[in-house]
Amino acid sequence: MSQTIVNEPLLRRAYDAAVEFLRRIPERHVGARATHDELIRALDVSLSLEGEDPARVFDALAAVGDRGTVGSTSPRYFGFVIGGSLPVSIAADWLTSAWDQNSGIYAVSPVAAVVEEIAQRWLLDLLGLPQQASVGFVTGCQMANFTCLAAARHAVLRNIGWNVEEQGLIGAPPVNLIVSAEAHVTIHTAMRMLGFGTKALRAVGTDDQGRMKANELDRALAGIEGPTIVCAQAGNVNTGSVDPLRKIAEAAQARGAWLHVDGAFGLWAAASQKHSAVVDGLDLADSWATDGHKWLNVPYDSGYAIVRDSAAHRAAMTVSASYLEQTSGIERDNFDWAPEFSRRARGIPTYAALRSLGRRGVADLVDRLCARARQFAGLLQRDPQVEILNDVVLNQVLVRFGRSDEITREVIAGVQREGTCWLAGTTWHGMAAMRISVSNWATSEEDVERSAAAILKVLRASSVAAKA
Repeated sequence: MSQTIVNEPLLRRAYDAAVEFLRRIPERHVGARATHDELIRALDVSLSLEGEDPARVFDALAAVGDRGTVGSTSPRYFGFVIGGSLPVSIAADWLTSAWDQNSGIYAVSPVAAVVEEIAQRWLLDLLGLPQQASVGFVTGCQMANFTCLAAARHAVLRNIGWNVEEQGLIGAPPVNLIVSAEAHVTIHTAMRMLGFGTKALRAVGTDDQGRMKANELDRALAGIEGPTIVCAQAGNVNTGSVDPLRKIAEAAQARGAWLHVDGAFGLWAAASQKHSAVVDGLDLADSWATDGHKWLNVPYDSGYAIVRDSAAHRAAMTVSASYLEQTSGIERDNFDWAPEFSRRARGIPTYAALRSLGRRGVADLVDRLCARARQFAGLLQRDPQVEILNDVVLNQVLVRFGRSDEITREVIAGVQREGTCWLAGTTWHGMAAMRISVSNWATSEEDVERSAAAILKVLRASSVAAKA
């Protein structure tokens, strides 16, 4: 007699724990409350010889999980550019786990292949990108940047007769790599993984909002020869600012350079009629990277690598083996467009979120979160000790208190301890600042009012501010 694969009591236990966790999220202390030592004491047991009862193991995790988790799904979590999860995307993610599909090839999971094929079309349409472009569903924007830049590396070297996938980089003609001085660290990491190294990067200066200076890019391009990749940014991680993409694209095209846009969250502005002007010229690039777990609000393990030249994209990613030849050629094999072979069917929550929201829903999501960021800035800057350091063009707000690094850092730490909301600090042009990222679909006007009031209360109670 075959063993049943369904443990209904255990699954119901998980359902109850998950629902209770989500039910309490809106009012719980947003930060984690358990210390490292507490978590070690609760979880670090000797691995038994015979194993333990599954229900007991689950209960042990659930018991400490609430105190040991940061409430990043809270509508008052503003610490990093992290969205919550739409209810439909959580449900689809649970189904994805139950289906347990290896989504690498069509023959292993037809539904995973078809879902990604459809979601690809929807994403390109929503973002106003070329319909012939290809989309790789990857873990997040780190691997999206890596995948796009691997395609770029292939294309610019192919154009001068070098097959980097076969010949490698040893002996290859050098590639000019031009990035913004404010490029996100994932661009640097991708360049390292691709074998270029960070010393090869040439940084172009930025303005007071972190936008690449187009005139400096012109000068940089004028002084070089050979294959070239330019990396621009849609959504500075601190200010939310967007590089002048149209001017950058025109300069790159004139030089025959590949233009990649890191749009981890800013790319989604293209889906909004109110905010699409901020990313004017976006469609002129050659590749784009973005996240699903930011503004689209799907669970983690969701990023999108988008490449205009689908042949370059596939050449940089695909492999061949006799046992892989299982399709007729018309079906999508997902491993052709992403670095992994065996992987989760991560396109399913994306499909569910997009189909549930529709065009207007995605646009409304972007518009609402931008409005909440402006509301945050407006409420905080009423206090004379508060300075807003950036132009609030999307969902990022940079705040400084008392014109002092010490006061600013004390307020950040105090807000984290107080627990009404959670946000983090950063250093902006040599100054300490609080960074507020409004990315959660559930964040309301009331959430922002409560959070702003809590921040100002901590400011007024600051020992350093009182002395000042």
